[in-house]
Amino acid sequence: MAVYCIGDIQGCHKEFIRLLEQLDFDPQQDRLWLTGDLVNRGPQSLDVLRYVHALGDAAVTVLGNHDIHLLAAWTGASTLKHTDTLAQVLGAPDGEELLQWLRGLPLMHRDPDLGYTMLHAGLYPSWTLEQGEKRAREAEAALAGDDFPALMKQMYGNEPSLWSDDLEGWDRLRFIINAFTRMRYCDGDGRLLLDYKGSPGSQPPGYLPWFEVAQRPALPAGMTLITGHWSTLGFHEEDGLVGIDTGCLWGGQLTAIRLDGERRRYSVDCAGVMTPG
Repeated sequence: MAVYCIGDIQGCHKEFIRLLEQLDFDPQQDRLWLTGDLVNRGPQSLDVLRYVHALGDAAVTVLGNHDIHLLAAWTGASTLKHTDTLAQVLGAPDGEELLQWLRGLPLMHRDPDLGYTMLHAGLYPSWTLEQGEKRAREAEAALAGDDFPALMKQMYGNEPSLWSDDLEGWDRLRFIINAFTRMRYCDGDGRLLLDYKGSPGSQPPGYLPWFEVAQRPALPAGMTLITGHWSTLGFHEEDGLVGIDTGCLWGGQLTAIRLDGERRRYSVDCAGVMTPG
């Protein structure tokens, strides 16, 4: 059995299938991890959702910010932008089934035996892995619960930008979901800079990539984080972290890494459906 993790697909279904063919992926015996942002901006969001949903237990996906945006549009908490490609999902005959499945997906997936933890954006710098997992479960319960429509109405916003254990209610849930799905940069105190998407080195003064903030607690021995979300970072590999969003949507690549045994990278080139800026 092989275990593969694939970066942000964002509706690029043809490239997704080409990469699975390169991997010789067999859902009867292999397992697939997906870093989130299954949908949006690419042309075939509905096809991607249908394919991953049909994989059942052969795939595990964490929620990304574009997946959250789709859920918010479904509840009427947000409107679609001209660059969104989500109307096909919202109008599909099986849309309700797919969206109910989507809102039950986790924000964090941890496998101690493999030695990997998957998140869309990253692990907030002041949180231990155990604290992150606890807060992920807290937000997941809210996404799957009866207050889900109200939560979607409260989701949009960049505040609070700094974590406190005293946060409560919508502010607490908004911060947790923002950290897991939107985070790229923080200042030295852990204050999130959510609206800046450029590559490291181009950020405003005083901010660092979240994984360079000095206060980060050590991960458990042998554990590595896998993230997507940050196409301008590209493939990034260091001790305890692998980032695999290589910008398929923007004409880069769609990337997979094999998690069982020796880590290995696979990629397919993407024509790109959007131009940065």
